[in-house]
Amino acid sequence: MLEGKKNNPTYYEVCSGLTGHTEVVRVIWDKREIDVSDLLKMFWECHDPTQKDRQGNDMGTQYRSAIYYKNKNNIKTILASKDKYQTELSKKNLSLIETEIKMIDSYFYAEQYHQQYLASAGSRQYCSASPTKVKLGVFNGSNYKLADQIWENFNWEVEKCVLRSDNNPIKNNI
Repeated sequence: MLEGKKNNPTYYEVCSGLTGHTEVVRVIWDKREIDVSDLLKMFWECHDPTQKDRQGNDMGTQYRSAIYYKNKNNIKTILASKDKYQTELSKKNLSLIETEIKMIDSYFYAEQYHQQYLASAGSRQYCSASPTKVKLGVFNGSNYKLADQIWENFNWEVEKCVLRSDNNPIKNNI
């Protein structure tokens, strides 16, 4: 959870939409294996960034599309990916990107039962993010490290969420 009007809010406080926080996923990765451009490709392709303050059936500012970064060296790559993705969306007559992009200094962890939620055994496996099915290609600053077969394994017939596999860690067998 990020930003907002309260330090360390609970999940239910954030869900109320009254705290100003955003539900986010914090990503930590091995830069030797995955480039920030791989993460950006996944981000843009796994949801609809043209929706304002919502993803699918989930509505409110807490569900806004957002990229929050801590490393200022990534901003040029982030903005270049956004520009390229907007170009691709426009070719399909889709709307403008509404994604909030900004540097952050605070981040609050959700309660333990929300950690790795979609990958947890017995979880509801619900995610209402609806991808546009538009792919992000090469853009200024991209340095993809994940193999093409990883991207080819996405089942674009799935209507919701990025979970298009068995939830096992991605193996980059280049």
